[in-house]
Amino acid sequence: MFELTKNLKETQTNKILSGKTFVLFFPETSIRTRVTFEKGIKDLGGECILFPSETLDKREHPKDVMNYLNNWSDGLIIRHSDFSKLKELSLYGSIPIVNAMTTNNHPCEILSDLFSIAELRDNYREIVYTFVGAASNISNSWMEIAKIMDLKFNHVCASGNELADNNSNYQFSTYLETTLSGSDVVLTDSLPSQFLNNEYIGKYQITLDRMKLANKGALLNPCPPFFRDEEVNAGLIQRRYKKLHKDI
Repeated sequence: MFELTKNLKETQTNKILSGKTFVLFFPETSIRTRVTFEKGIKDLGGECILFPSETLDKREHPKDVMNYLNNWSDGLIIRHSDFSKLKELSLYGSIPIVNAMTTNNHPCEILSDLFSIAELRDNYREIVYTFVGAASNISNSWMEIAKIMDLKFNHVCASGNELADNNSNYQFSTYLETTLSGSDVVLTDSLPSQFLNNEYIGKYQITLDRMKLANKGALLNPCPPFFRDEEVNAGLIQRRYKKLHKDI
């Protein structure tokens, strides 16, 4: 997949989706995922038909829905809270179905993040990834890809947010500073409401001083939407933007 992505970036005139139609199911709140899917499809010569996610909650049996869509479209891209909805549709689908996010997981974001990291770090499969935040679809997907690709993945949060027992690919800790030492990529996600308090933010917010505990040249990778002075310090976000602007 990464090799294909590199090839598409280098040959952007390749209209490999010409004549293809994709049906998208997205909520109104989606910005980045929807925009990038629509732009990617159209840049590659394809067409999009958009529906709100709740369209899939109608009484009609998923088998009947898919019988029509199999005939009229070349692929579905679905962002829906219920992962079982995607799994059920896939039972009757003869076309690709892309998971554009559920409450269980967000594989497209983690794959795109890891591809970007791979372009910056040739040894991306050998470095240490540290996620700071609650058990969520983002942390679930990072843990899953760490297992599949044999990555070293740390998870830091308050007790009770463990995703699995500690193993060679997943290590949980409640100690942020200790875990940041030796980390190469620091990952965050927006905080659930129960963590929006001074005690949690004071203990787990990523600040410049805490980033300095990580390995030299460590990358900060906050999952959007990120909120300044919650999971990541506002000054650190601003510093990151300035560095990106300078590099460009």
